[in-house]
Amino acid sequence: MATVPYRRRHARSREAGITIGELGEFGLIAAIAARMPPAPGAIVGIGDDSAVLRVPDSRIVATTDLLVQGRHFRTDWSGPADVGCKAAAQSLADVAAMGAVPEALLVGLAAPSGLPVAWAADLASGLAGEAARAGAHVIGGDVSEASLIMLAVTAIGTMAGKEPVTRSGARPSDVVAVAGRLGHSASGLALLQAGLTEPAAAVAAHLRPRPPYGAGPEAAALGATSMIDISDGLLADLGHIAAASGVLIDVETARLEPAGPLLEAAAVLGASPLDWVLSGGEDHCLAATFPAHAGLPPHWMVIGHVRDGQGVLVDGRSYTGEFGWQHFS
Repeated sequence: MATVPYRRRHARSREAGITIGELGEFGLIAAIAARMPPAPGAIVGIGDDSAVLRVPDSRIVATTDLLVQGRHFRTDWSGPADVGCKAAAQSLADVAAMGAVPEALLVGLAAPSGLPVAWAADLASGLAGEAARAGAHVIGGDVSEASLIMLAVTAIGTMAGKEPVTRSGARPSDVVAVAGRLGHSASGLALLQAGLTEPAAAVAAHLRPRPPYGAGPEAAALGATSMIDISDGLLADLGHIAAASGVLIDVETARLEPAGPLLEAAAVLGASPLDWVLSGGEDHCLAATFPAHAGLPPHWMVIGHVRDGQGVLVDGRSYTGEFGWQHFS
């Protein structure tokens, strides 16, 4: 973000009732920066040409995600803090999926000039809040005008002395395990598409996913051989591990136990909760493979096994349903 010539103490007072076009670029940056607590590890933070971050490991993990209004979120369903939370979560979850510790976010925001300043400021609060839940901070970014709201979020993490966990290390005889909730975001999306807002917990799971960030570095310490963030759907993303590792992954549905809001949403919609679990995306839980002898804590649920072969099976058979989200299809 460029240098901020406005005092932060004036930012909130200028948000009410005006648009970002009226406030201008530097005023918008000041309003956003006012919602961002300073990063303890930032030598240089928001307000200069680039941020400078002090990190505890010489190896940096970096990833970028793009969110486009109408494609990844709808403003009639999601409030600005929801959008910010979701934008931060999907990038930070990718860092955790490498076994890394999230450290920082860089955020690019493009929006129409008629967007209320208060909307952009609440977006910033959502970004900062979710970053804090992961132990990270927003350290900079950029703003621009566009016809739609678009967010480009770059997440940075460090390995904290561990080796990165990639998609390509799964081996026959490994077990497949998941940390976090499967299918809940998909159930919330189905409710919203049907014009419903109950059960509220299912809708909230779609609007504000809660990745288990700490499970990523934990998996690395437990000897995970591969790992991935479940963003496009369990079967689709396990397919990425299977392809990168040259193995066959067999998912056992008896080990998948839909419960709570997932069952409530299925009852309301007359849908199959198992379909959401297998192919629903945007929960941003973590799936990993581990040696069979690894002692996994209870929050890592074993859901299948790795075998010789190629691809993904469900209960030993080819799956004929949807595998998950596919971009450009």
